[in-house]
Amino acid sequence: MNMQPRHTADATTVEEGLAIAEAQDKIYNNEMATETAMQNTLLTPRFYTTDFDELDAVDVSPVREDWDALIAQMLADPNKGHFKKNEDWDEVDWDGMEPTLKKEFIDFLISSCTAEFSGCVLYKEMKRRGSNQDVTQLFQLMARDEARHAGFINDALREAGLRVNLGFLTQKKKYTYFRPKFIYYATYLSEKIGYARYITIFRHLEAHPEHRFHPIFKWFREWCNDEFSHGEAFALLMKTDPKLTRGHNVLWIKFFLTAVYATMYVRDHQRPAFHEALGVDPDWYAHEVFTKTSKLSEQIFPITLDIEHPRWQPTLERLQRANQDLARAKEAGGITGKLAQIGASARAAWCFVSLYTIPANKHRVPESTRMEPVY
Repeated sequence: MNMQPRHTADATTVEEGLAIAEAQDKIYNNEMATETAMQNTLLTPRFYTTDFDELDAVDVSPVREDWDALIAQMLADPNKGHFKKNEDWDEVDWDGMEPTLKKEFIDFLISSCTAEFSGCVLYKEMKRRGSNQDVTQLFQLMARDEARHAGFINDALREAGLRVNLGFLTQKKKYTYFRPKFIYYATYLSEKIGYARYITIFRHLEAHPEHRFHPIFKWFREWCNDEFSHGEAFALLMKTDPKLTRGHNVLWIKFFLTAVYATMYVRDHQRPAFHEALGVDPDWYAHEVFTKTSKLSEQIFPITLDIEHPRWQPTLERLQRANQDLARAKEAGGITGKLAQIGASARAAWCFVSLYTIPANKHRVPESTRMEPVY
């Protein structure tokens, strides 16, 4: 008798979740969605690989008490069975959805699915390659969660006649190599800003349910709590080696903070109809998310970006305009288009330098990194 769970939400391991997703890929597939997920630009989610031997050598003894508490919480698996449709899932009129909103929302779902699955692939590979029981257990649990999230988004896409072929992405999408410490910085921020993004949208729609144009937003609270836990894990990994958050590494931390914030701002401003439908001003939303993420990151990073600096918002706006000009230049093509691309790229680079050189706010990092969701 086949006892395999029928839905990724019920899978207890990443292997089970991916096997279910692979079986679904054979039934539902769409080239457009997969091709979109395959794109590699500065604004699209990437797949990462790293030095797994270095990761395997991590000793969590300095953070053992907090580590065991986090692992116990993840083993309890409070979200098992959550990420699937139930009676709260409203019927969606995809055919009647305003065309621009539909396009931007589908782009949001595909990008989110790719980002979630990117984490799943990285975490699963660490679990497969490693022998350090502490580290492999953590990555197994995080991969399980990310597989569920990706599978759930694919459920939503399937209603629109689309599906991202996750197995194809695993084999064919380009992988970017990052040293483990860069994986820590980037993934920690990705998980924490993901929490801040999802909880901000969830709380906004709690207060304004008339703007909830799709049922998937009802699942954002539990979803963002998974993101929060994963961020906690990377904070603990960084805490095992104090050098990672001191000295010249603080410059790298500032680089990743700036890059993640700037990328989010530009990407979100590419979806004006999406944010209008949610009843959210993209500038307000960005500031809310940056504020929450900065407060959360004080748990491990000794600096936060000064998002109130008079140069911050105007520079983000100039960066967004440069990105728009770059997109138009690429569409134009030809010599004129290539020259315009060079000019827009130079302006974007200068904007990033301007953001990076804003003096950071410094603070004392607490002894214990453990936090609980409060928003």
